Amino acid sequence: MSDGSSFYITTPIFYVNDVPHIGHAYTEVAADVLARWHRQAGDDTWLLTGTDEHGQKILRTATANGTTPKAWADKLVGEEWLPLLKTIDISNDDFIRTTDERHEVNVQKFLQKLYDDGYIYAGEYEALYCVGCEEFKPQSEIVDGTGEYEGQKVCAIHSKPLELLQEKNYFFRMSQFADRLLSLYEERPDFVQPESARNEVVSFVRQGLSDLSISRSSFDWGIKVPWDESHVVYVWFDALLNYITAVGYGQDDEEFARRWPANHLVGKDILRFHAVIWPAMLMAAGLEVPKRVFGHGWLLVGGEKMSKSKLTGIAPTQITDTFGSDAFRYYFMRAINFGQDGSFSWEDLAARYQAELANGFGNLASRVIAMVTRYFEGIVPPAGEYQEVDLHVQEVVRTAAADADAAIGRLAIHDALAAIWRIVDELNGYITEQEPWTLAKDEAQRERLGTVLYTAAEGLRALAVLLSPVIPGATAKLWEALGVEGELGALTAQPLRTAGDWGRLPAGTEVNGLAALFPRIDAEAVAAV
Repeated sequence: MSDGSSFYITTPIFYVNDVPHIGHAYTEVAADVLARWHRQAGDDTWLLTGTDEHGQKILRTATANGTTPKAWADKLVGEEWLPLLKTIDISNDDFIRTTDERHEVNVQKFLQKLYDDGYIYAGEYEALYCVGCEEFKPQSEIVDGTGEYEGQKVCAIHSKPLELLQEKNYFFRMSQFADRLLSLYEERPDFVQPESARNEVVSFVRQGLSDLSISRSSFDWGIKVPWDESHVVYVWFDALLNYITAVGYGQDDEEFARRWPANHLVGKDILRFHAVIWPAMLMAAGLEVPKRVFGHGWLLVGGEKMSKSKLTGIAPTQITDTFGSDAFRYYFMRAINFGQDGSFSWEDLAARYQAELANGFGNLASRVIAMVTRYFEGIVPPAGEYQEVDLHVQEVVRTAAADADAAIGRLAIHDALAAIWRIVDELNGYITEQEPWTLAKDEAQRERLGTVLYTAAEGLRALAVLLSPVIPGATAKLWEALGVEGELGALTAQPLRTAGDWGRLPAGTEVNGLAALFPRIDAEAVAAV
């Protein structure tokens, strides 16, 4: 059972320079699955997402579209980013925008504290800057251009020319925190995950840290530096602080103490900001560092990272309009090892939808409900004496539930789903072997038939609970079909960490009809997407 501990999880806040693609949705779904799991397990859970709306990239995008940065951000948030959360069923507790007053005011408080404590100083800076990354690039991410950019220095991530910027800026004394950061990584080896990400971060810090430029004076779209309003705060320094301004930093000490520290899910391309710069900022302010930073892999299309600029971005609705949000959520959590790069293909999506969701889980649910209806007038029968094969099903359910919860604790969502799917496969095999349709023909086997169908229905009860964080729509329909809400309460109120305990489904419950959870999709519809 849960100890009621706090579980605060965040996604990155996404740039509003363009519309969301499935790479953004992938991170959102992963955070949502983890949040739903912990919430249903009884943990004090909080899921934060939002948008990053300052910086030169937003200013240029807005100007190119003939509008102001704030008007552009309002339009994109209202028409694209907030609707995305509904499209893929995200249960976020908060949505922060870096243009929110609660954020801007408390960023200035944080910055003023660091300035007062001597961690910020003025200086001159000249370096190559990538507007796409909103970052002065380290030498390791500067490459020679080719083709139309031959003879120029380009960003290794965006493949676009870098700009040489020379400004008077304010600097954060990040170099002072190298040893403390290395001690953090050594003392808490799970602070940065997965292991490959941790190794990358440790290697980077061991090379030595430079002080960080944290202001810009060549444009004014950003939060004003409180002691010098001719400067705006560097967009990353501003954006990282959303994780604390959203939960009360500077204005609600009780809420901040309740929520912080957080678990951060980030793409591996922004790992260094979250695992190096961010904890150094917190150390300087005398605040706790995050619980952990998890750098997941990229979604690849045609072997390349998903990218709007390279026209490889796929809108989430291109998938959900055909397959539904549950299939979207299931596919990306099951098909990709969370933490590694993963390739998306329409063929794999369609194949998994048919084999695993429609035929595997959906057909199982339909068959069991239909047989209870047909053979027992829709009333879940009591189990008689269990045989060895029935006890084996119970053991599979118990161990799969425990293994899934342990996997979630490691943020290994793919492993959790693989464990749960052992129940699906076991129940399908059990029904095939026990042949309830044959037992139903022999009145002498009536008790045995009841035991088989109770076992199958109780297995479905466990599956509904365990899968509800991943496929909330389908499991809600299954819960209704099982007819147990009156006895057991709402699906989302079921204690998830004891979902594998056998015998929770009350005999005598009246089931309801169940339409196909994952209807067959016409091949022409798949080909058209």
